[in-house]
Amino acid sequence: MGSETIITSLSHTAGTAEPALLEETIGRNLARTVATHGGRDALIVRHQGIRWTYDEFWEQVDIVARALSARGFVKGDRIGIWAPNVSEWILVQYATARLGIIQVSINPAYRTHEVSYVLNQSGCRGLVAATDFKTSDYRAMIDQVRSEIPSLEQVIFIGTSDWDELIGAAHAVSSDAVAEVESTLSPHDPINIQYTSGTTGFPKGATLSHRNILNNGYFVAEACKYTEHDRVMIPVPLYHCFGQVMGNLGCTTHGAAAIYPAASFDPVATLEAVAEERATSLYGVPTMFIAQLAEESFPSYDLSSLRTGIMAGSPCPIEVMRRTMSEMNMSEVTIAYGMTETSPVSTQTATDDPVDKRVGTVGRVQPHIEIKIIDPESGATLPRGDAGEFCTRGYSVMLGYWDEPERTGEAIDAEGWMHTGDTAVMDDDGYVNIVGRIKDMVIRGGENVYPREIEEFLYGHPSIRDVQVIGVPDEKYGEEIMAWVQTTEGHTITAEDVREYCKGKIAHYKIPRYVEVTDEFPMTVTGKIQKFKLQERAIDELGLHGAAAIETA
Repeated sequence: MGSETIITSLSHTAGTAEPALLEETIGRNLARTVATHGGRDALIVRHQGIRWTYDEFWEQVDIVARALSARGFVKGDRIGIWAPNVSEWILVQYATARLGIIQVSINPAYRTHEVSYVLNQSGCRGLVAATDFKTSDYRAMIDQVRSEIPSLEQVIFIGTSDWDELIGAAHAVSSDAVAEVESTLSPHDPINIQYTSGTTGFPKGATLSHRNILNNGYFVAEACKYTEHDRVMIPVPLYHCFGQVMGNLGCTTHGAAAIYPAASFDPVATLEAVAEERATSLYGVPTMFIAQLAEESFPSYDLSSLRTGIMAGSPCPIEVMRRTMSEMNMSEVTIAYGMTETSPVSTQTATDDPVDKRVGTVGRVQPHIEIKIIDPESGATLPRGDAGEFCTRGYSVMLGYWDEPERTGEAIDAEGWMHTGDTAVMDDDGYVNIVGRIKDMVIRGGENVYPREIEEFLYGHPSIRDVQVIGVPDEKYGEEIMAWVQTTEGHTITAEDVREYCKGKIAHYKIPRYVEVTDEFPMTVTGKIQKFKLQERAIDELGLHGAAAIETA
């Protein structure tokens, strides 16, 4: 994986054409895996006490598919799934795929305004939901907005008589009838809508096909060198590509076991599950790995079974990557980079890449994908080593934003390139480094400053456990640099300490003028830091005013 078929002095490269793309539907691929690995563990959901082999998993998927068919759902219908990491989630994922029903993955953190919007915008006929989760009373929220959603005909609450009645309906439809529907499906059919976590305005529904997500799950798992002997710990949310594609589909395309340690991320539950289930691979965003490494009980867990895993979702601090490799036994851990609209992964490090490449880059292009780095103003492909906008095209690019052709056209150009909005640099060997979001770039007194660079530097301070750097308005410079830090246990730090640490080591204009200590960062359910909220908080608490408008898009 990752070797290039195009090598030039420009920041443009394409992945290998081997192995071949999977030209089949998700259901057909699962059937092949079941035929080969039927007796092996397929799904372990620890908090529900579930352990299914592939044969048992197939039987459960078939029941749910028959039940949905009996309830009148047909190819092209949309069914929402609004729940944390539970077995019913994956059953709906594969049952809808077998029927050609488009599964709408809904963020568990959504509230009434957001859930009403996505159900309406996608035209969901059905919704499978948990009754509640954390501070969310899903049943009450649905009652509140249901009259606003004319398309919504059926709501099925997990763990109630609703679910029992759904399963009870399965007897009215045969397995052969499901198989007959499945035979009419194309790998190019839309099968999943995932709403991107936009920070302003309404989220956009990235529409993905069987071919999009089946292949991306397969190639991500190939990069981790999965076989049927792997046991993959999935503490990341299923509603996001990380869980349902890189996790579930990565496992089922290889006959590996998928393990859910808890309904949502819990560092202790994850560490316990890794040790007790003898996991070989662990997924997470950097904040999850930071939380596990910081656990007081961390040294007591036997993590010797771990070999690999994936860190993705946001840039990984180099020091966290090194500690994960050494202290968590993940010597073959990989970094993956992508976005929902690209199914999601475009680049990934290889398990045998040199350590400096694995800790300092997001790897090289995936097979069957083409990438380039362009000048966002002119559109010209830049020389290697120059920072510009990361663009990607190939099988992984979404079909489009659901029912929003204009917004689709803004993201995907006439030649099929997805414009990511991320700022990246490609080196001579084709490895890519993400240096920030174009919109995250801070312009201080005419100097372009990438927060990622300052964050990496500050991670080296012994008192700093985690840090987020943002730009805030300033009357003199347009923008100034601000660092929000979390301290390591037992440590304190002041703004002057930070500035003294920076002095003489990084350019003066990169040294944070403002430093605030915080116990937690605002983040999405997938673990992505919401920097715009830190900016809003800074403006409010510090009374900042200036020429720069705070970018919250």
